[in-house]
Amino acid sequence: MPTINELSSADTLQGSDQTVIYSSANGDARKVSMTTLATFMESAVTEQTDFQTQYSATNASGFSVTIAPIVSGGDVYLLLTPTGAFAAGTIVLPPVAACIDGQEVLMNTTQAVTTLTVSGNGATAVNGAPTTLAANAFFRLRFDGVFKSWYRIG
Repeated sequence: MPTINELSSADTLQGSDQTVIYSSANGDARKVSMTTLATFMESAVTEQTDFQTQYSATNASGFSVTIAPIVSGGDVYLLLTPTGAFAAGTIVLPPVAACIDGQEVLMNTTQAVTTLTVSGNGATAVNGAPTTLAANAFFRLRFDGVFKSWYRIG
């Protein structure tokens, strides 16, 4: 049996080409097609994209927008479309009792908000939340179930 150094090289790959893996479930070496390997790699690195979109078209400074909790504790994409640039506004996150560990909120605004408040709605803290937003700005928060806190991650 040849060693890997004795094999000829391939310049291009096909989905049906095979490579060797070690299967810890079976305790031995196995072969896998490039298609199967690519599918596995894609599922392992693909970001979750099942955000449920919520909309708010505020029309006055001093607005307050409450993000409705998702029954399954899912992620929320809040699309804020104010009628103009406003001096002040508040985003109220889902109630802490309805949040699950790792849940995310992604928020985008089409207009500037000079003074922004992000309310934790019972959370211990909202860490890193922006205090102002430019037009077309966005931010992303993730809930930590141990500390009952939100953390900015983007």
